[in-house]
Amino acid sequence: MSELGMMNSLWTMVSAVLVILMIGGFILLEAGSTRMKNAGHIAGKTIFTFGISSLVFWAVGYGMIFGEGNAFVGLSNFFYGGTIDAGGDLAETVFFVFQLAFAGIALTIAFGGFAERAKLSSYIWFAVLFSVFIYPVVAHWIWGGGWLSEHGKQDFAGSTVVHLTGAMAALAATMILKPRSGKYNKDGSVNEIEGHNQVYTSLAVLLLWVGWFGFNAGSTVSVDGAFFGYVALNTQLAAAAGAVAAMFITMIVTKKAQITTMLNGALAGLVAITASCAFVAPWAAVVIGLIAGVIVHYSMSFFEKKQIDDPIFALSVHGVAGVWGTLSTGFFATPELAAANGGRAGLLYGGGFEQLGVQALGVGASGLYAFVVSFVFLKIIQKAMGGMRVSKEEELLGLDMSEHGSYGYPEVFSTTPQKQQQTS
Repeated sequence: MSELGMMNSLWTMVSAVLVILMIGGFILLEAGSTRMKNAGHIAGKTIFTFGISSLVFWAVGYGMIFGEGNAFVGLSNFFYGGTIDAGGDLAETVFFVFQLAFAGIALTIAFGGFAERAKLSSYIWFAVLFSVFIYPVVAHWIWGGGWLSEHGKQDFAGSTVVHLTGAMAALAATMILKPRSGKYNKDGSVNEIEGHNQVYTSLAVLLLWVGWFGFNAGSTVSVDGAFFGYVALNTQLAAAAGAVAAMFITMIVTKKAQITTMLNGALAGLVAITASCAFVAPWAAVVIGLIAGVIVHYSMSFFEKKQIDDPIFALSVHGVAGVWGTLSTGFFATPELAAANGGRAGLLYGGGFEQLGVQALGVGASGLYAFVVSFVFLKIIQKAMGGMRVSKEEELLGLDMSEHGSYGYPEVFSTTPQKQQQTS
């Protein structure tokens, strides 16, 4: 392998590690955004299902995305065996690990819609089905030479492929599982179910923010020309703009500086720039992030009013912001960057509505496919298991104890009865 190939492989491997570490960010985000009686369950099932998705990706996922096949799905290179011959500009095994990490993130996003009320067995079944029939199909359409790729769909690092796909699966889950007990009153009013640890959620966003440089800048899979630095710049600017915009909009609307909304604004900026980070100028990255930060505030409120219980706001952060990020490329892609990355200029640069139309087609087709197939699979799982949701008693007790027999915070829960008994 050439020196350039070795450097490309090293950079991409480091990026893969950063993306895998984002799983830790999602653990802290989901655990911190929910109640402590479910914290151990959330942490454990996230690691477990990442293991499932990794094995499924090795067996069939990679081949369905990048294997030879048709416009719908790849049909070769299953049970990936790796290669010792590391010729070319990037080691294929490194590229495999990098793509495996993306598949794991998409599944983790989808499970946001299950939080605090789903049986562990439902996670297992859906992890397999999502990793075979949903994520690889959408990824093939856009990244693997499928029909959307042939139309010129631009999604550099996955606003649609990863984030929108995961969010649409989460939407299907929230609709089938119904809201958590006590979330809504009979008159439709909302009871706020506070997350138990805002420090966790803040650390989660920081960890995800750092990991996103592997997500976006790593998607260059190359050090040639140091273009990854340009992508990283756009990523940072959009995230910063998202955080600032979300904080200001919540201060204006609610008269309070809501930390949760600000944190989700940062993530929304990151999700939004994921599609366009290699196609737009830095000023456009700021605009994309600012709009994402505002959108996420109103989106969170919208889903609450519609009684769609989304504990980690996956629908707003990954779904709505993912749609905006994908469409933004059709507005802001510069002619030079579009040409360099295999696309067309956006509307504001004289490209007309053609690229914007392709972006909208990709959002509609991918989002609809992910939602419908997820909904059907979840209904099948629900019927086969006699219900995906734990009983009301188990939900009140907490999934740590009902599903695993031990608490994530044993000193908080387990010792209290003993102390009371000793006192009496």
